[in-house]
Amino acid sequence: MSPQVTSLDEHWTIVDDRPMFYRASTDLAPPGATPIVHVHGFGISGRYLVPTAERLAHLHPTYVPDLPGYGRSISPDRALTIPELATALASFLDVIGISRVILLGNSMGCLISLEFARAFPDRIESAILVSPAGGPHNQPLYRGLSQLARDSVKEPVRLLPVAAPDYIRFGAANSLRLFHAMTTYPTVDIAMQLDLPILVVAGANDPLVSHENLQLLVENKPNMTFVILDGGAHALNFSHPERLAAIFESWTEQQSIGPKIDLAREIQVFESEVLGESEELDNAAVDTDL
Repeated sequence: MSPQVTSLDEHWTIVDDRPMFYRASTDLAPPGATPIVHVHGFGISGRYLVPTAERLAHLHPTYVPDLPGYGRSISPDRALTIPELATALASFLDVIGISRVILLGNSMGCLISLEFARAFPDRIESAILVSPAGGPHNQPLYRGLSQLARDSVKEPVRLLPVAAPDYIRFGAANSLRLFHAMTTYPTVDIAMQLDLPILVVAGANDPLVSHENLQLLVENKPNMTFVILDGGAHALNFSHPERLAAIFESWTEQQSIGPKIDLAREIQVFESEVLGESEELDNAAVDTDL
């Protein structure tokens, strides 16, 4: 596969009386395609999500915002909570004129996506949760911080100059507060409550994510697919954009991962009974472009 890569333009708008920065590409997608909004994690802007977004922009109108207080967007008086960030995302969509979306979140962005789906169920078509942390696997806090530290050495070195300025700007106190909120978030419980198609993708080397809990979830939740991507850690949107885009494209075609998916490395796919028997795709067809 040689995925099409589309550059995103930079924009500013006003959301809740504050300037908000976002990246977008809307011209190349087919008419009527549902927009995708890429939702970033805690302490970091949407910049690290751009590699995956650029590979999906020819399929869907694509938006990568910096939520209020993150990246280049102006900060409110205090760091917003996860539910407040979901509400801010809805306000952003109101301003740019989008009524219904696909949300593609990473890390805490998954939790924001789940909160958005819970608060605004008529405004979301499907959710793609990449590296969804949260819950007992990350508790107590010192365990979650240890997992975060182990993940930091698994990420590509080229992520550092992208992420470090964002974390410095956001501040250590705010980062710790939001990370604690993420680790205590009942991710699996909230996902079980939602009635919408959900694709979960996690790296095989991600210490922040419990593969066992996610496999249990897919066994009990209709209309859900879980993919384990070999060789990946937490920031798959940055480290494995071609593979993530290929998984997304295969799934959105039929709300399932078909055997035709063309990946360079082994993936494991677990699907709910509604979609068919769980399957494992070993050594899928190799494409050296990936």
